[in-house]
Amino acid sequence: MQFLAPSMFRKKNRFWAMIAMLLVAACLVGTLSHTAKAENTFVITDGEAVKVHTTTATDPARVLAEAGFSLTESDSYTTTENDGVSEINVQRVQNITVYNGNEILTSTTYGEPLGELLDRLGVTIDENAVVSVPLDTITYAGMQVRIDSLGHATERYTVEVPFETVYCDDPSLPLGEEKVLVTGVPGQAIRTSSVTYLNGEENSRTVLEESVTTEPVDQVIAVGTGEQVGQVNDQPIIGNGFIVLPSGEVLNYTRAETFVATAYTHFDSGCDEFTSNGAKVKWGVVAVDPSVIPYGTRMFIVANDGSYVYGLSTAEDCGGDIQDHRLDLYMPTLEQAYAFGVRNCTVYFLGGADWKDNA
Repeated sequence: MQFLAPSMFRKKNRFWAMIAMLLVAACLVGTLSHTAKAENTFVITDGEAVKVHTTTATDPARVLAEAGFSLTESDSYTTTENDGVSEINVQRVQNITVYNGNEILTSTTYGEPLGELLDRLGVTIDENAVVSVPLDTITYAGMQVRIDSLGHATERYTVEVPFETVYCDDPSLPLGEEKVLVTGVPGQAIRTSSVTYLNGEENSRTVLEESVTTEPVDQVIAVGTGEQVGQVNDQPIIGNGFIVLPSGEVLNYTRAETFVATAYTHFDSGCDEFTSNGAKVKWGVVAVDPSVIPYGTRMFIVANDGSYVYGLSTAEDCGGDIQDHRLDLYMPTLEQAYAFGVRNCTVYFLGGADWKDNA
């Protein structure tokens, strides 16, 4: 029998120890290699787009590139861990335009309340400012904001009151021919308005009050009817608010009413050459009921049927039988008074006239 020397046993044990160490190292390398190839899950949010991406990569920039998200130099991202899942939140740069009155401001942000952005830009929002977007709105790409400044003032100024053009028939003119009897003249008025200014320029104006200081003079145009061509027109032309006398003088009246008219003369019993207020009687003196037509009222009187024109007159007398809508017209002779008799007449109250209706 052959026996091995002790040294031989020692060499053989060292050999198997080395083999065991190599096997352990190989297992460790395999385990590490498997760990390195473990996959990670990322939830990527880019605005309204959300994507779940699984990868062996751990660098967020590489993860974003693998998932197909392209970022510019101005874009950024943040990362967080939530229950073992990595989250990447992409922050895109936003270009914002602010129209502050006549000034245009541009800025970039990654999403913040509009009020904070305006503070950063040094834009002051006061009580007169009108912002097109609420200040708590979160900014977004391409956002446009308009800020206007409103101002208010009360102004008092003079304006022109335009005249009107009125037409009347004139039988002495050829058919269709026109003649200006009175040239129109604009009036004036004091106007008070509330004015709104937008960025220093007038935006709206509301009239609060207007007071006419000078009445306009209507332009009066006669239109020929051709009925009395070549004849002298001795009759007044009466239109809406005006009377044109044969002399060309224009009278303006404020109101027209019908009265029952009689005639009297200073030869009548109980009458003399003076009125009740001491004035001497003459053509144009009219006895009235002073409670209806005050003394001094100027009038133009014609018969309703056009048969008689008494003309310009003034309320200067009274009588016991002259009450309510009754008139008594002075005439120089009894013959004229009898010829007039009793007629329904239209009384045109001239400018500045006053009267009372007791009916």
